[in-house]
Amino acid sequence: MQHSLQDWLELLERRHPVSIDLGLSRCGEVWRRLGAPRPGRRVVTVAGTNGKGSTVASICALAAALGQSTSAYTSPHLMAFNERLRLDGEPVSSGRLTAAFEAVESARGDISLTYFEFTTLACLLVSATELPDLAVLEVGLGGRLDTVNLVDADIAVITPVGLDHQAFLGNDRETIGAEKAGILRAGIPLVCSEASPPRSVLEKADELGCQTWLPGLDYGFEPEGDHARFRAGSLDLALPRPALEGRHQYANLGAALAVMARLEPDLAAHGEALSAGIRSIRLAGRLDSPPGAEDLLLDVGHNPMAAASIAGYLADHAPVDCVLGMLADKDAGAVAQALEPVVNHWYCAGLQGERGQAGDQLAARVREAVPGARAFVFEDVANALAAARARRDGRKVLVFGSFHTVADALRSLGHSNA
Repeated sequence: MQHSLQDWLELLERRHPVSIDLGLSRCGEVWRRLGAPRPGRRVVTVAGTNGKGSTVASICALAAALGQSTSAYTSPHLMAFNERLRLDGEPVSSGRLTAAFEAVESARGDISLTYFEFTTLACLLVSATELPDLAVLEVGLGGRLDTVNLVDADIAVITPVGLDHQAFLGNDRETIGAEKAGILRAGIPLVCSEASPPRSVLEKADELGCQTWLPGLDYGFEPEGDHARFRAGSLDLALPRPALEGRHQYANLGAALAVMARLEPDLAAHGEALSAGIRSIRLAGRLDSPPGAEDLLLDVGHNPMAAASIAGYLADHAPVDCVLGMLADKDAGAVAQALEPVVNHWYCAGLQGERGQAGDQLAARVREAVPGARAFVFEDVANALAAARARRDGRKVLVFGSFHTVADALRSLGHSNA
């Protein structure tokens, strides 16, 4: 019996006893049975707490502008599962996914795989069949024990490390950093997008003989007049400012440029192509406004570090009203405290699903963290967004807290894809 993509996804959601089951033994065995598929001629793996999706999108846009074929594997998706694997910028077809799912199902035998493990293996298989010039893989959770880490990268990228998923990764930056550093391999370059990564990352890189590039020391990408300047060694390029909004996007694009500088020794000869690549970068849910809704700013951030970056960006646009929807296992109190200086009203929306939480629970966490917060309760994002837009009194409305929150907002606005 043939299954549709939706049939497969529903089956995988209920098959494994837990949704997160870190480790490479089960998925590694199935990967080897599949022939250990390598998703591209060269592979860049991106780990970190925040900025991974923007960094992946930037690397692929730059590589494509240089004439290279690309695949990008990211998670979670925003509107449709097909977004998780993009071949030359386009979401993979459902037919190719279901064929890969059937291959993984045949190979796994009696081995139980989580939804993420199964689907990641399928996406690696599709990408390996395509074998692009460059495959860019985003780690789902952590690094060391993530399914993506079955593949040996040619270059590793570690974006800013903060507190998230502490139940699985640890309660401090050093412990979490050690998990992220699990993507390193002996002798490969490491590009960090924060100037002071956890010491555990640098020590692991030193142990493995990885040449490490740090912003402000080995490379830099900063605004300069009406453009920006990238420097790395003797390389000095005047380029456009990031296409994505927010000061933090300089760090993400800077890391992507550093990756290209490591991959392409003659990068200095391709300034015009790089400029075109930068202008082409698009990524839904990163401080963007959907068509016809310029009063909105949508961002998929879901932890205190992301909230602090957004608050920094909004300092010149404050105050805003915030439609907030967060999963129950996220630190809503710390997020509210980070956003409090720029938020006027809170519209707390319920999210469905195993990890979701009701609007009244979220509002209670906001009020506890921010005494006196004007927090209103709504059953879902659609109703919260409608109320916020009706009462905004000229203010922008920030939709924040989860991929689910942004997806629900887009659906309520009539958008069916990202």
